[in-house]
Amino acid sequence: MPMVTVQVTREGTEPGADHVTAEQKAAIYRGMSQVLFDVLGKPPEWTWVVFQEVELENWGWGGMPVADYRKVLAEKSG
Repeated sequence: MPMVTVQVTREGTEPGADHVTAEQKAAIYRGMSQVLFDVLGKPPEWTWVVFQEVELENWGWGGMPVADYRKVLAEKSG
């Protein structure tokens, strides 16, 4: 029985949104289950998918908080 954990920062994907919508989560559940079926032959009804939204300040990237790292990336590309 596969178990997949999906972790994302608690940010919306559209202006004004502060979280992933229920519809987006449902699409992720379907997609993860489909990948495990396509690759490993695991039936979707055997697959558990756990979705976790983590506050942005609880993520680090490149040795610094994500928000700071994104600023560095923006400065390099701008």
